[in-house]
Amino acid sequence: MQPSDSALISLYIAGKESAFEILLDRHKSRVFTTIMLIVRDEDVADDLVQDAFIKAIHTMKSGRYNEEGKFSSWICRIAHNLAIDFFRREKRSPLLNLDTTSHAFNSLSLAEEGADAQLTREETYARLRELIQDLPAAQKEVLVMRHYGDMSFQEIADATGVSINTALGRMRYALINLRKKMAAQPVFYDQNLYPREATPVRVQRAASE
Repeated sequence: MQPSDSALISLYIAGKESAFEILLDRHKSRVFTTIMLIVRDEDVADDLVQDAFIKAIHTMKSGRYNEEGKFSSWICRIAHNLAIDFFRREKRSPLLNLDTTSHAFNSLSLAEEGADAQLTREETYARLRELIQDLPAAQKEVLVMRHYGDMSFQEIADATGVSINTALGRMRYALINLRKKMAAQPVFYDQNLYPREATPVRVQRAASE
């Protein structure tokens, strides 16, 4: 049986360096994803992953680590804040990764469709990504973390430092705003993407996560 994060932290603070290596291996993928959703640059993300864990080391070694929360949520919140700080230093706004491999844009297989249908779907994906980039930053963030990062609303809430109800609300308004933007455009949008009933279904499902 693998030791818990809490046990590993206690071992590390007591001087067992290998305990932190286990923590790193266990959480670095989620930390990397949290950062990549914001910075969209693998080299920068790699550097910030190191910074996040170095900050975690300093906090634990100084005796300031708070055992009340989960380590995974805590380290992801550190990573999220470092990524946002990076963009503030660069004087840029966070642009979340919206590539065509995301769950939001590939719910159906393009390969099984005719040429006209495939073209319409591809154009929809491209335009939808543009509309998502125009959403308020907080709404854009939760939507992409949910679809692209496949994160639960509790994980999103922990990573962004808000309550789960706030995360749910941001998702709801993101979908409402997207539908308004799509309805205002003189372009045909595939109705399988963000249908009108999506919001209550997703929010209801999320509440059980």
